[in-house]
Amino acid sequence: MGASVVGIDLGTTNSAVAVVRAGEPEIVPSAAGDRTVPSVVAVDDGRRLVGRPAKNQAVRNCENTVQSIKRSMGETGVTVELDGDRYTPEAVSAMILRRIRRDTEAYLGETVERAVITVPAYFTDRQRQATKDAGEIAGFDVERIVNEPTAAAMAYGVGETMSPGDQRTVVVYDLGGGTFDVSVLEVTEGMFEVVATSGDTDLGGDDWDAELIGWAVERFERDHGVDLREDREAMQRLTEATERAKVALSSRVETELRVPFITSTGAGPQDLEYTLTRSEFEERTAHLVERTIGPTEQAMADAGVSPAGVDEVLLTGGSTRMPAVRRTVERLTGTEPRQGINPDEAVALGAAIQGGVIGGDVEDVLLVDVTPLSLGVEVRGGLFERVIHRNTTIPTRATKDFTTASDGQTEVEIRVYQGERERAAENTLLDEFTLGGIPPAEAGVPRIEVTFTIDTNGIVQVGAEEVNTGTAAGITIEGGVGLPAEEIESMREEARRHETADRRRRQRIEAQNRVEDSIGRTRRLLESDPDEAVAAGLQRVVDDAEQLLEDDPAVEELNRAHDRFEEILSEVDIEERSGGRLPD
Repeated sequence: MGASVVGIDLGTTNSAVAVVRAGEPEIVPSAAGDRTVPSVVAVDDGRRLVGRPAKNQAVRNCENTVQSIKRSMGETGVTVELDGDRYTPEAVSAMILRRIRRDTEAYLGETVERAVITVPAYFTDRQRQATKDAGEIAGFDVERIVNEPTAAAMAYGVGETMSPGDQRTVVVYDLGGGTFDVSVLEVTEGMFEVVATSGDTDLGGDDWDAELIGWAVERFERDHGVDLREDREAMQRLTEATERAKVALSSRVETELRVPFITSTGAGPQDLEYTLTRSEFEERTAHLVERTIGPTEQAMADAGVSPAGVDEVLLTGGSTRMPAVRRTVERLTGTEPRQGINPDEAVALGAAIQGGVIGGDVEDVLLVDVTPLSLGVEVRGGLFERVIHRNTTIPTRATKDFTTASDGQTEVEIRVYQGERERAAENTLLDEFTLGGIPPAEAGVPRIEVTFTIDTNGIVQVGAEEVNTGTAAGITIEGGVGLPAEEIESMREEARRHETADRRRRQRIEAQNRVEDSIGRTRRLLESDPDEAVAAGLQRVVDDAEQLLEDDPAVEELNRAHDRFEEILSEVDIEERSGGRLPD
């Protein structure tokens, strides 16, 4: 087995690999000498092509070419077709990783089996697991999954010249080809701790390309009466031309968007040729830049950091070269972004440093990451009970006590959710399992411990145990069934919009649950045959409470009803479980 632990940036548009040699990270070039590899896979005349060869033939063979597969990583039921065969996003990503592995082994002259692979900070558990699966399919022993912004911070060498005890607040803004995320790190000498992260897994340079393509298609149709969207080859050629124009506008104020002989009309072959200014491009794509503002402000707010408290800003991802993006970042953070490392290479270099730590080639570096979204279970009333809160440092383990909702209940359903809404159904269901073998007892008596464990890769295990009997069950959240991209991007924004209403609704459901619990406790007391006058009084309170529940009461009325019960039942000792009652 080779000793090197390589670092891989498995990107939406391009991928890169790096390794630590003589204590320093360096990019490993492809067999063709390129420092990045296009994340493109194709089948042409029965031959599988990966990287530059696949991209070069995409115009004439677009139906058998797959690009930007990272955007579908971990999604339910998603496959792509190549020459009649269907492949999952993990399988396509594994093809890219195999190519990277072959080129790296040829360059280093040794077998490469161990790797650190990066993911967007805002990737969910299943997307992380899917990425790990892709690496293992490609033959790697995936030592760790690392967040891309954190890797970038390590590559920039933040903290190298710091004195012991000094601390720096660093914002990493990562806008790649298909994903966007932003992280706030606290950096001390040799230690990188992520304190908050946010982002949008469905936003990247591809979207700027799409806006430019739409502009060109609309203009060409006005000029020539031809809709280029009906010609796949024309669209592939236009896509490549718009990518070049976008890149050019990062260093020029004007460029030519030109595709010769893009189609034919009754008047003969037609060229697509338009002059595009940077100001026109920025106006057309301003709404995309604005989509990065909310996550950036959210990450800084979660970290408790104002612009005045930001010490450094790091940019990674090729799309951060756009001047409008750089201006926006500087305005939001109050700090001019630091330059000096190629943003296309920073993530791979940082991953290599982490690989060097694992392989023993790099010392005195510690990486501490966080989980981007809260994790928990559904409890009675359909509420979401958080067990691990977002921005919790990982690896982590948390346990919470629950109990049964009904008398005689012998099993409970453990439904695991991820998100920020107060109702479970408005978050994303990751998986579910049943814990059986619970001895029949009154509701609220069994003690059920639910434990969440998140490892250094952000991958989740959930277990449940009935404490009195030791009966246990559990799951590991597997890859390949990930969250829909549109759901991921809206989760935290939706939670912010509905925060007040959600809080009121949760308060009402919790108050209603308390009253229902008091009714149950009182009925059990009545079954013990108390004094006749006491029984009559208890029955009146129960009747009043049941009528109240039918009348859609306000929270305040439910709280008053519960207080009445508490006065009457103050002598009754029935243990309440802190985490809520699991649905039966």
